[in-house]
Amino acid sequence: MRRIPVLALFVVVAGVLGSLPAAAAKRPITLDDLARLREVEDPQRSPDGAWVAYTVTSIDAEKDTSDSDIWMARWDGTAEIRVTSSADDESDPRWSPDGKYLAFLASRGDEETKKKGDQVWLLHRAGGEAVQLTDVPGGVEDLVWSPDSSRLALVVNDFDPAEEPEKMAGWKRKTEPPIVLDRYHFKQDRDGYLKGLYSRLAIFELASKSLTVLTSGAADDSGPAWSPDGKTLAFLSKRGHAEPDRTENEDLFSIEARSGAVPVQLTKTKEGEAGRPAWSPDGSRIAVLVDDEDKFYAYDLAKLAVVPAAGGAPTILTPALDRAVANPSWTADGQALVFSVEDDRARWIGRVSAGGGTVEALTTGRRVVSDPSPGGVDGGVAVLASTPGEPAEIYALESGVLRSLSHQNDKLRDELELATVSDFTSKSKDGTLVHGLLTRPAGAVEGVKLPTLLYIHGGPNGQDEYSFNFDRELFAAAGYAVLEINYRGSSGRGAAFQKAIFADWGNKEVQDLLGAVDEAVKSGVADPDRLGLGGWSYGGILTNYTIATDTRFKAAVSGASSSLQMSLYGVDQYIVQWEQELGLPWKNKDLWTRVSYPFFRADKIRTPTLFLCGTKDFNVPLVGVEQMYQAFRSLRLDTQLVFYPGQFHGLTVPSYQRDRLERYLAWWGKYLAPAAATGAAAK
Repeated sequence: MRRIPVLALFVVVAGVLGSLPAAAAKRPITLDDLARLREVEDPQRSPDGAWVAYTVTSIDAEKDTSDSDIWMARWDGTAEIRVTSSADDESDPRWSPDGKYLAFLASRGDEETKKKGDQVWLLHRAGGEAVQLTDVPGGVEDLVWSPDSSRLALVVNDFDPAEEPEKMAGWKRKTEPPIVLDRYHFKQDRDGYLKGLYSRLAIFELASKSLTVLTSGAADDSGPAWSPDGKTLAFLSKRGHAEPDRTENEDLFSIEARSGAVPVQLTKTKEGEAGRPAWSPDGSRIAVLVDDEDKFYAYDLAKLAVVPAAGGAPTILTPALDRAVANPSWTADGQALVFSVEDDRARWIGRVSAGGGTVEALTTGRRVVSDPSPGGVDGGVAVLASTPGEPAEIYALESGVLRSLSHQNDKLRDELELATVSDFTSKSKDGTLVHGLLTRPAGAVEGVKLPTLLYIHGGPNGQDEYSFNFDRELFAAAGYAVLEINYRGSSGRGAAFQKAIFADWGNKEVQDLLGAVDEAVKSGVADPDRLGLGGWSYGGILTNYTIATDTRFKAAVSGASSSLQMSLYGVDQYIVQWEQELGLPWKNKDLWTRVSYPFFRADKIRTPTLFLCGTKDFNVPLVGVEQMYQAFRSLRLDTQLVFYPGQFHGLTVPSYQRDRLERYLAWWGKYLAPAAATGAAAK
């Protein structure tokens, strides 16, 4: 996968002629490199197969902002071109089927204009500046070209009158009107309080510049996909339920692409459908992902299925594949489907016959390959690929071979002396085999014990995987060994492994985490007197469970976490999960109390802990860290509380992202006293 730098050829010549300087020595990664790392995403191969469009997000440390731009790479690898260069974010590049245009989403203009949210912009392939197509008051979330390139199917948002309070009926002041809520599910991270506003399907005609909204009602619609004849849209919605807010189960619908059309429900299953539907080339079937029933939605394992275009029960094409799939698309001849598979620390591209059967792996190895985008007539697929030593870039996948197309991070990568990432296996006290990754500093001496961090991923339905991870590299550069463990509840090991923690939080996961630490100590990697841990979201929640179970850890960091779980009822965005998985608090008090044990065992905790959260987090609201911080303070345990103003569940301001990592290193360093590299890594 890795291309041979031209510099390597010069070094060979220097060895022969003795006339060229030696290659520059590589160096450990530092916090300054966070601003140099570029995030490459969303590959989109053009219809003729000649180009791949994608997005690149970079950081401007001086302005303390990030910016996403659209780039293109030639399929033959001979050129890489930046397409947009504004100070505003551009995303979702989408080729018109005739190859003449590249549409994308952006929020450009003055502050009043930006309040409307993202709009559709259009670039003509012949050249010139991008032009704005839409002016939707609530903004645009998604766009898909019609087969004849004359229309766009959009997902648009309802307009919030609170954006212009002087225009709200009955409100005469310039100040914001009161927020009035009557929904069961009434809040969502980033969206804020949900005031009866929904996402709708709409059609935009390029010739007339007219917008027609197709759907209405008290349900969100998403994932539009055009039928091959351009007459119908397939989409996902919960509109088939009497009370859509009380379920996570989306069904597959279709609607004619014309004013006045009525949605037709194609599936009605206890399992929810997911992903973007994909029509077969002949229009007879629709490929869709099938998740699980409501009570297990937090542990979904998406399966590939097809549904008759007229409706009916989904047929699972991959019944023997106990792994989650994503991003399905049909081959041009309609004989097979291509998709990505999440599998035990890896992700690979698979293919299965349109009639179902054995899944063929198109990629293999210790890497993450995802987001397949077919195009052209050669059968090649554009993908996103990464390894532990290489940040994600765009690749061409041809006949099972990956070929590099983008080189956004090559220069930085070639400067760095990266850590050693190896497979790690441990056994929990109940005999469960658990898989993970062990990262050690570059040049670490075998047999020398290291201060070790148990760095816990969130989700829990996610996995630590074979991709580049800045955090693990930074911690290793500071002298730590880093353990990343795919505890029960994680994805990549099958449905039973994921569901093992259902309504039993903080039990099997903690067994798995402690079993991994035991193995790291036993194998001579981890210094038992210098153990730390931490994580964000469910990783922070598991940090709290772990320090309430075991006192061996000398320092912890707990981000966006909770412990007194019953106090999160009605406070966060997970009301469906709370009631479906744990039941009503006043009926299942014992269960709610049991999963809240870190708070009720606060007096047993001995680990100094740093708590952090964003002030606008509705995913795991800041009350979760406030309660534990207050308990620590009341008990006179060493602690600190850090809030990031205006931040949601995920931090987006570059200086806050950097600050969080600096604080992690400083807190762990205070108690674990790692090598002097800690200070260097923070520079």
